[in-house]
Amino acid sequence: MGTCGSREGPTGSVDEITDRCRVYTDITKTVGQTPIVKVNRLAPEGVNLYVKLEYFNPLSSVKDRLALAIIEAAEASGELKPGGTVIEATSGNTGIALAMVCAQRGYKFVAVIAASFSVERRKIMRMLGAKVVVTPAPLGGTGMVQKAEELAAQHGFFLARQFETEANAAYHKKTTGPEILAAFARAGLKLDYWVTGYGTGGTFAGAGEAIKAGSPDTKIILSEPKTAPLVTSGKPQDRKEVLGKFGAPAGAHPEWKAHPIQGWTPNFIPKVCEDGLSQKLHDEVVLVDGKESMETAIKLAQKEGIFCGVSGGATVLAALEVCRKAPKGTNVLAMVPDTAERYMSTPLFEAIEAEMNAEEKALFDSTPLGK
Repeated sequence: MGTCGSREGPTGSVDEITDRCRVYTDITKTVGQTPIVKVNRLAPEGVNLYVKLEYFNPLSSVKDRLALAIIEAAEASGELKPGGTVIEATSGNTGIALAMVCAQRGYKFVAVIAASFSVERRKIMRMLGAKVVVTPAPLGGTGMVQKAEELAAQHGFFLARQFETEANAAYHKKTTGPEILAAFARAGLKLDYWVTGYGTGGTFAGAGEAIKAGSPDTKIILSEPKTAPLVTSGKPQDRKEVLGKFGAPAGAHPEWKAHPIQGWTPNFIPKVCEDGLSQKLHDEVVLVDGKESMETAIKLAQKEGIFCGVSGGATVLAALEVCRKAPKGTNVLAMVPDTAERYMSTPLFEAIEAEMNAEEKALFDSTPLGK
C-alpha cells in the first residue's frame, strides 16, 4: 500500500510517481494511508493547521477502516461464515463501508438507519447491494441500535456492534495513529495537537492511544456538539447486555439534544469511546456549534478546495479554536471523516443553489449565445 507522506508532487522517480497509484488485488486493500494536507488560508498566521482527509478511502469515509476491521475480526473468530448476513445500526458511513466490504467478500448486509439521516446514504447502500431498514427519527441512535439488535436475534444475523467491538479501536491503533506519526516524522514536523470528534469513538480511542504512546507531548483534543455535551457532562452512560455481550446503550444519554453534525455524537456514549475516556487519552474537550460547523465546511470548500462533510467542518472548527490560543510555530492536525457529497440533501447545502443566480445570469447574458 502507498505511504502518506509530505511530497509536493512527483519528481520523476518510480517510487514517487507510484506512491498512491499501485495495483491492488481487491478494493479493501485500498483502505487507509489517507493524505495529510495543510490548510493555508483559515488558520491564524504562524500556526500550522493540517487535516487528515479520510474521504480518500475507497467509499469516502473513515468508516471504511472500521468496516474492514469488523469483518476481518469476525472472519478470524468464526462468527461470520461464508454467505452469512451482517447487520448494523448506522448513521450512513459505517453502513456504506460495510456494504462495500460485504459486497467484495460475498456477504449479505442489512443496514438499520434512522430517518433523520440523509437519503443519499440509503441510496448508496442499496446500490452496493444492501437492504436498508429505516427507523423513526424520534427514536434517535438508540432506536436504530435496538432495532438492529432485535433483527439480529430474530434472524441469526451477525451483529457488527460498531459501538462496542474491540476491533474498532484496535484497527485505528494499528493504522490511523501510526500513519499520522510516520507522516509527521517524515516531514520533520512535531505534532503538537491532534483534534478529533467521535461517532463510535474508535478513531479517538485507537489512534489516540497510538499517538500518546509514540508522541507523549502531543495534546489530544476531543470535540462534541454544544447541544450534546455528553462527555463534558461527566454523567455515565447506562449499558446492557445484548446477545451475550455487555456494552450496548441501555437508553439515551440525559444530556443529548438533537444536533446537525451527522455521524458525530449519537444520543449515547459508545462503549468504544468510553474505553478511550477511561484511558484519559484526551487533554481537553472543545464544544462546537452546529451552524458554525457547517459554515466551516463551506469555508474549507471555497477557500481550500477541501470538500468535506459537516463532521469535518466541526472538527476543523474545534482545531481553529486550538489554533487561536496556540503560540506561533504550533502544528495542529484535525481529522476530516468524510466527503460533502454525503450531505447534499441536508442543511449543509441549503444555501447552495442549483439554478443560476443574478450574477450568473448577467454573465450568461454578456455574450449572444442562447439569448
